[in-house]
Amino acid sequence: MHRLPLLLALLVLGACAAVGVGLNGFDQRFGPPEPTRFDQARAPGPDDVSFDRVIQPILDKRCVVCHACYDAPCQLKATSWEGIARGASKTPVYDATRLLAAPTSRLYVDADRASQWRDKGFFPVLNEQADASVQAQRTAGLMHRLLALKQAHPLPGHGVVPGDMDFSIDRAQSCPAGTQIEAYEQANPQGGMPFGLPGLSPEEHRLMTRWLEQGAPAEAGAAPSPQALAQVAQWERFLNGESAKEQLFARYAYEHLFLAHLYFDDAAARERREYFKLVRSATPPGEPVREVVARRPVDDPGVARVYYRLRPERESIVDKTHMPYRLDAARMARWRALFLAPDYAVESLPGYGAAQAANPFSTFAALPVAARYAFMLDEAQFTIMGFIKGPVCRGQLALDVIDDRFWVVFMSPTATDDEALSRHLAQEADLLRLPTGRSDTGLLAPWLRYARLEKDYLEAKSAALADGVARGKRLDLQRIWDGDRRNPNAALTVLRHFDSASVVKGLVGTPPKTAWVIGYPLLERIHYLLVANYDVYGNIGHQLNSRLYMDFLRMEGEFNFLVFLPRDQREAVRDNWYRGDSLSTRQQVYGGPARLDAETGIAFRTADARTELMGLLHQRMAPLGSGQFGSLGSEPDAAVRRQLERLATLHGPALQWAAESAVLAVEAPGRPVRWYSLLRDNGHESVSYFLREKAQLRPEEDALTVVPGVLGSYPNAFYRVRADELPAFVDAMSRLGSQSDYADLAGRFAVRRTNPGFWAFSDALNAANERAQPLAAGILDYNRLENR
Repeated sequence: MHRLPLLLALLVLGACAAVGVGLNGFDQRFGPPEPTRFDQARAPGPDDVSFDRVIQPILDKRCVVCHACYDAPCQLKATSWEGIARGASKTPVYDATRLLAAPTSRLYVDADRASQWRDKGFFPVLNEQADASVQAQRTAGLMHRLLALKQAHPLPGHGVVPGDMDFSIDRAQSCPAGTQIEAYEQANPQGGMPFGLPGLSPEEHRLMTRWLEQGAPAEAGAAPSPQALAQVAQWERFLNGESAKEQLFARYAYEHLFLAHLYFDDAAARERREYFKLVRSATPPGEPVREVVARRPVDDPGVARVYYRLRPERESIVDKTHMPYRLDAARMARWRALFLAPDYAVESLPGYGAAQAANPFSTFAALPVAARYAFMLDEAQFTIMGFIKGPVCRGQLALDVIDDRFWVVFMSPTATDDEALSRHLAQEADLLRLPTGRSDTGLLAPWLRYARLEKDYLEAKSAALADGVARGKRLDLQRIWDGDRRNPNAALTVLRHFDSASVVKGLVGTPPKTAWVIGYPLLERIHYLLVANYDVYGNIGHQLNSRLYMDFLRMEGEFNFLVFLPRDQREAVRDNWYRGDSLSTRQQVYGGPARLDAETGIAFRTADARTELMGLLHQRMAPLGSGQFGSLGSEPDAAVRRQLERLATLHGPALQWAAESAVLAVEAPGRPVRWYSLLRDNGHESVSYFLREKAQLRPEEDALTVVPGVLGSYPNAFYRVRADELPAFVDAMSRLGSQSDYADLAGRFAVRRTNPGFWAFSDALNAANERAQPLAAGILDYNRLENR
């Protein structure tokens, strides 16, 4: 929001007002605060507006698009009644400068009632004063004040949002509390809600106002369907066996699935979109869930016996955190065969100390390596999605460690390899310790310590790889998992959109500059570094050490790709990936502690083995299909298809002016709107430089990936183009040379923030996305929409 001196002063004064005392001038007008008023929702009467049927759908379409998850402005979550009742906070979750870890503030976890959130510094956005009259609900309710402010001061109907409104994700947030709203309204007449977007329609505003005047009633949460409850009971029995083997497996499953939206694969569940979260509980199945409160899933639960329970998801499903995971009879049988049926013993259960958190290889050493790898490979997109959609993956700081688009494939699991890998991990487990944030203090010392461990591990890994090749294990395409010719998780594409990212099934786009080949040790460390061990509330040391260690993991994935190339081409390809880097950095990837002197087992036919290998991988994965975001050949109109293919060939400096991630709606008379995603691939000299990304950009290498459907959670721009205007749109994109050129293009084709038809476009987009991806789609996020 606006960076004004007045608002900065309000931020300093906000602590008292945040807990409803001292500065709250509403006390004199409407009586003292009643912080327990919204500890429980009042059931709506016959004349009240329904929250479930009327209000939450409005919130989903107009408010959740910004107010969801950890990056919700002012921590105000509109994804449920409890989120609204909790209110807002002046303390951001994401803070790359804090020296000490922050208290956690997870909805439904760290407090159960609104009054408890007041004790944690959250302030109300509903009227909590003693006076519950209509006037008090309007005046003392910040939510109503901000909605009314937008109605009184709507955005202009064209052009960009005027003034100095800041839409960057790291903007200074004002978060007015109590009577601070009055100064905010005077200083920011354009700052009503939805912020920087058109206001609610008259009917939507009338319904919201009426609901707020009625005291924000809400129905009790809907109970899961009888079919779902039966499945819950069956799965909770499975996950809470008495033997040590069953308990260790259940812990492993939980530490990998705690972010998942679990669903049961039956027609009723799909229609209702019922999702569940796997949680740790102090109570066994059959009793009410009493969720364990811990910072991370690897932390000590603080109870003698932990139980793994399925709890209904109570918030609206948003795309940026939605990670669906199917539970059915086949899954249960698969896990039983992998973990429970084999004859092995678990002598004792590991603890939850710092050593266990830092090293999953020793923690779960009793579980077969093959079973652990298969567990993650079966749903490899979900596994990688953990760091893409989990809390770590937010902002440029977290993402400048990866290229803008790269393919991911996996080492093929075999009985021989699994046995050798088990021996190797047993010998080298101590070298695979990860930064956990518990005992790591400072930056330089932990970084040097983990760098030494990584060096020793790479040397041991290189020796083991060379030994395997010497014993006849050729590095050929058979070493790459093909999904057993049926599992599309074998081939993935990661796409970075500057400060957000996506991962999809299939090898999307033309062959990229880089690719990762991932085996079990690397896949497990990616998960534990960036998902299970990552603390979004952690201090700067924890966040930066996690980011810096991810450099090692990226380099390992790239090394695994390089060793499939002819030996005399590996260093040249490596150097092209790491232009401008020191020799020591390049040798960290290949040629130093990570090296292989043996030749590839692939008979290449061209001088450009890197591109040829990409093509061979594409051929190997062909039986799996191209995935939803594959070929533009699905476009039925030949003329439209030609223009889209022309758009996909654009490259070079013109694209530096284009949006990172855009959605294109192609309209033609007599046919449904067709939706496409335009994703800019920024060229880089290297991605190893920390906080120096701009200096490493190579605009002459920029490219554009064009795919059917909606790809990405955070669109930066919307375009609406008639089919007969596509040639002009492509021409305009190809000729971009300045911000002024882009403004001209946007003026003709973009659906800007100010467009009176913005919400109609948004509703059509989200509806189309849900039709195309009924299980995978969630509400898109508009926090990163451009204003130019």
